[in-house]
Amino acid sequence: MKTDIEEVKKNIETLRKKIEYHNYRYYTLNDPVITDYEYDTLLKELIDLENKYPQLASPTSPTQRVGSKILDGFRSVKHPFFMYSLDNVYSMDEIVEYDKKTRKLSNLPSLEYVCELKIDGLSIRLRYENGKLALAATRGDGRIGEDVTENVKRIRTIPLILQKNVDVDVRGEVYMSYTEFKRLNSIRQRQGLSIFANPRNAAAGTLRQLDTSEVSKRHLDSFMYSLEFPEKHGVKTQWESLKYINGLGFKVNKESELIHDFEEMKAYFEKYEKLRNTLDYPIDGVVIKVNDISIQSSLGFTSKSPRWAIAYKFPAEQVRTRITDVVIQVGRTGILTPVAKLEPIKLAGTTVKRASLHNFDYVKNRDIRIGDTVLVEKAGEIIPQVIKSIKEERVGNEKPIEIPNSCPVCKGNVGKIDKNDVAIRCLNPDCPAKLEGWIEHFASRKATNIKGLGNKLIAKLVKNGILKDPSDLYELDVETLSKLEKMGEKSAKHLLDQIEHSKEIPFSRVINALGIPMVGDGIAKIIAERFHNLSELSNASEEELMQIDGVGEKVAKSIVEFFSKPRIKRMIDKLISHGIGTSRIAPEFKEKAKPLNGLRFVITGTLSRPRKEIEDRLAELGATVTSAVSSKTDYIIVGKNPGSNKLSKAKLFDVKSLDENGLEKLVSQLLKKRL
Repeated sequence: MKTDIEEVKKNIETLRKKIEYHNYRYYTLNDPVITDYEYDTLLKELIDLENKYPQLASPTSPTQRVGSKILDGFRSVKHPFFMYSLDNVYSMDEIVEYDKKTRKLSNLPSLEYVCELKIDGLSIRLRYENGKLALAATRGDGRIGEDVTENVKRIRTIPLILQKNVDVDVRGEVYMSYTEFKRLNSIRQRQGLSIFANPRNAAAGTLRQLDTSEVSKRHLDSFMYSLEFPEKHGVKTQWESLKYINGLGFKVNKESELIHDFEEMKAYFEKYEKLRNTLDYPIDGVVIKVNDISIQSSLGFTSKSPRWAIAYKFPAEQVRTRITDVVIQVGRTGILTPVAKLEPIKLAGTTVKRASLHNFDYVKNRDIRIGDTVLVEKAGEIIPQVIKSIKEERVGNEKPIEIPNSCPVCKGNVGKIDKNDVAIRCLNPDCPAKLEGWIEHFASRKATNIKGLGNKLIAKLVKNGILKDPSDLYELDVETLSKLEKMGEKSAKHLLDQIEHSKEIPFSRVINALGIPMVGDGIAKIIAERFHNLSELSNASEEELMQIDGVGEKVAKSIVEFFSKPRIKRMIDKLISHGIGTSRIAPEFKEKAKPLNGLRFVITGTLSRPRKEIEDRLAELGATVTSAVSSKTDYIIVGKNPGSNKLSKAKLFDVKSLDENGLEKLVSQLLKKRL
């Protein structure tokens, strides 16, 4: 029996190492060497063994990433060495002075440096014992941090088991990408929750979550940049250190460069100051480190910072201005959003006259008032936002921003829909602003894409009682439209053609168009794979919806509640009567509309038409378009400047490559076969 257990233990250890290796290939290198199915098979085998032999469970097992724990809190951790912060400089003159001073202290005519992007996240220390994650701790005050090991296990780019069985301490940064930040804030906005001010705050809030399953949902990322006691590992330079860390299985920022002189350093700063807004992760400067470890040791530290490294901070993306007034916008879900009117400023290359204040709790917590001098930033978002008020500059005539007693549009009652709701909403179901926002969403590009139906025209149609819900769009006629101001017969016919064309959109976009709370275009696509028309979906139960991978209890409940409302039921009946969401295909396309049915495509590079247009065309022809190449991908469409990762994966999986002309030829050939 002992031999059997030893054999099982050996199998489990082998599986854990295999899975961690494939995690490294997938999440860190973005270069998988096995299929999703093969990976899932390995993970299932490990889960089954650990369930059967619980005495062999391990806190560093890859299965710990998918489990959920509710933590009691975070214990304090004393760092074995002081975690210094960096001194900052803000100009090239200061960099020149730093280089001069460092060379003088080193007694050398010149120095090699490593330049690394300064990630705007949270500093983290990771301790591995015999190659296994033993501790993850925040920097704290440099001496004492917090144990966040369980949450760090949910970050896929941080290995639980290293590629080598070594004892090692590494430092790095945990961050949230702009893509994830926007996705998370969009969800929180729809749910009426407070939104995060910037990716750094979002990452900090996530890392301090007591529910580890919530951490898993938010997709934090990491870059490691420092090896403690490098001499123990035979590492002699910072450049070697980065390579060594990467070899252990950590994600290292590929934009780092070895710098030999001041001109190279200056070029690096200028390059990333221009490119910073094109990256999908937040940076606020560049870190300059002396490359030679022995020189680092001789330079030593001040009481606060290393003498061998310094941070060059980019000019602030925040700009000062004054709030002249506040207007209240009412969205399609009834949320009242305060928006600051500003004295015009230049911010990230554009003139800004307005900035979001998000919600009234945001205003109250930051004590923002009309007349305040404030800081405004974009922080990777499209919409500018007020970050803080500068209270020291108040003169006494500033006015508090009050919650309105009634809806500014319909004068109806306002309030919170429940005690957990952060947002103040218009409670009138017939509020024109809610209806206008709903129809704007219905006609938007990712929904029915009705071109020519702008917000001004929608406002006129609502004001005149012509549109009472989106289904009324399909009952418009030339006579009704022509009577509207600045709407001639030609414009009316063009709009009606667009409305008619919208009947042919894929069902997933119909679902998105409905404006179901908590259901965006991503979830809509998942739902459309299970339900094929509005009749099926509107009668689905919570249990049926929750069987769909990616649809949880809250989303399922929201969908069922949406379709249960009498007003929505009437609208769905009207939409179905007009052929919307019925899997309807125009007669001329009945035999040949789906020649790409069952085929999977990935697009990479810049094409002659907008990518969304090509994706929609493929979807209409029956294809599935995914963002990542896998063994299930049939074709990759390649434009100018394609992504190297997608191309290498396509080659790995023998995926056929097409340009735009090749795609049209493929469609033509398949159409002929169908006829």
